[in-house]
Amino acid sequence: MTVNPPELPSVSGPMTGHDAVQSAPRENRLIADLMRGSVMTTVLAIVLSMVIGGILIAVTNEEVQRTAGYFFAQPMDMLAAVWNSVSGAYAALFRGAIFNFDAPNFVRAIKPLTDTLNFATPLIAAGLGVGLAFRVGLFNIGGRGQMLMGAAAAGFVAYFVEAPLFIHLPLTIIAGMLGGLVWGGIVGLFKARTGAHEVIMTIMLNFIAYYFVSWLLSTPGLLMRPGGTQPISQATPPSAQFPKLFEAPLNVNWGFIVAIGATVFVWWLIERSSLGFRMRAVGANPFAARAAGVNVERILIYAMAFAGALAGLAGVNQMAGTITSGFASHIDAGIGFDAITVALLGRSRAWGVFAAGILFGALKAGSFTMQISEGIPVDIVLVVQALIVLFIAAPPLIRAIFFLPKDEAERSQAASRKANRQAAKKAVAA
Repeated sequence: MTVNPPELPSVSGPMTGHDAVQSAPRENRLIADLMRGSVMTTVLAIVLSMVIGGILIAVTNEEVQRTAGYFFAQPMDMLAAVWNSVSGAYAALFRGAIFNFDAPNFVRAIKPLTDTLNFATPLIAAGLGVGLAFRVGLFNIGGRGQMLMGAAAAGFVAYFVEAPLFIHLPLTIIAGMLGGLVWGGIVGLFKARTGAHEVIMTIMLNFIAYYFVSWLLSTPGLLMRPGGTQPISQATPPSAQFPKLFEAPLNVNWGFIVAIGATVFVWWLIERSSLGFRMRAVGANPFAARAAGVNVERILIYAMAFAGALAGLAGVNQMAGTITSGFASHIDAGIGFDAITVALLGRSRAWGVFAAGILFGALKAGSFTMQISEGIPVDIVLVVQALIVLFIAAPPLIRAIFFLPKDEAERSQAASRKANRQAAKKAVAA
């Protein structure tokens, strides 16, 4: 349903008496700045990151280095080497992520696209969790721990419950989401009741989850593979696995459809529901939200619980869709931290996170082809991802590089700084 939100107390001008409301906390303003930006600045940030990545590829290329030695004698040799290295690298990235135009048949040609979707699925789910927390003004750095607890909870149901697919798989998904929900809800509860900072809480709970899951995987009778000696679980039963959407060699499974459903749910929750309005109000200014009658503490608990459930869904996808032969304590594969990048790139909007997850899935899928066919280290792609985050987090830098006009918020901030400087000069002169 469409919600007509009530009016919140104004926080833009000075207020006195019982109507006075504090300005938003610094972390809320920081998150708002990170989420502020247009599609144009996002696209330019990606393009600029790819350009810098191309420069790094060219600088580290042996042929470019060799021809640079006689650049002034034959400059075209070096320019040709630069073009060949960069175009070859990004062509390999495209072949490994979208469409392999060298493949012998159409199925093999589109296999890279399914690899991209397969890599993107857990990134989307975990990114939605981080992005939802961002919208409420919370830094959820605990995606790793929430994924691990989700995978562990799903593992217990997958390994110790026998049921047909249409019962077993939904129970596995629900168990995994509940595991992540509890782990995220703990953070929300402590944040709401004691004021403990969620960054410290989530980082510490990441370590607790890691060692707890390691213990579960090392203890016979729990998650440890029967008859084994290594800290690894047994294979996921077929009835608890996400079925393939297509026949081999295409890799994408029904986990991607579940990720789409999660995206729709988060979009509706944040943008269309009354609970979502209260979440956004708390994210904008918890003091103003409380003055308008919102139970801020309850919203914080709800937000972290939802965020944990979504990260738990990413953990389920790993053990029931990607790593079905048995998982270890590193099943998160860094996705919990990559989700922060995905959420930032997607501006914490549901469909923005969805698109960002697919982009990062493409970068990961294509990086292997780059390494195999062109000899380019996978680390180059990690550098590109880091640069995207850097530029996304600094919209004024993008506008300065591409000579774009300042947005309204930046003009307002500049005017405020100018007024403060003038006021300070007058005070000194007086």
